[in-house]
Amino acid sequence: MTRPYPSRWLALFLLVLGGLAVGLRADDAPPARPSYTIANTDRLRIAVYQEEDLSVFARVDAKGCVNLPLIGEVAVAGKTVSEAQRAIEAAYRDGRYLKKPQVTINIEEYAPREVSIDGKVRNPGRYPLPIEASMSVLDLVTKAGGLTDTAKGTAITVTRISADGKKSVFTVDVESLMKGKDRAKATDNSLVLQPGDIVYVPERII
Repeated sequence: MTRPYPSRWLALFLLVLGGLAVGLRADDAPPARPSYTIANTDRLRIAVYQEEDLSVFARVDAKGCVNLPLIGEVAVAGKTVSEAQRAIEAAYRDGRYLKKPQVTINIEEYAPREVSIDGKVRNPGRYPLPIEASMSVLDLVTKAGGLTDTAKGTAITVTRISADGKKSVFTVDVESLMKGKDRAKATDNSLVLQPGDIVYVPERII
């Protein structure tokens, strides 16, 4: 056990009284896929090794955070499971509650995961994202029936709103990807879709 700071018990007692988390056994659930990207409203099982009183169920709120014993809010939406585990471990270390925390996250309940595509594709609309796999812009274009003859596939845009409300717009050259070029960019965040992304395929100006 790594509990060098007795004062933690008062904070933990107050937190439990407030009903901010529900306890669970740390070894009840296997870990989620490390590369899964956590989304708002996902329900997580967060286990701290040998610290059952810190192991909880937690829902990701609208700000992209979970509220955890002792350390309070930790931002997890938009992070992979591995990144979120490290962020929580760092919070327990930095708060001097645990010396060497080991955190495991499992997804108890997945949030609805959809993206939309509009513009010059054959079947525009909303499409579900796979839960335990990633989807690229190229994958989505393929699901939408491919580009039309008038599509400008070199300038497809992806609009993304982060958990804190910040808007980002990425430009993706799908034509190069379809021709086998720029494969090194295929794992770039701009090409891996996240829930709520809006993809637009513009018309080519002739």
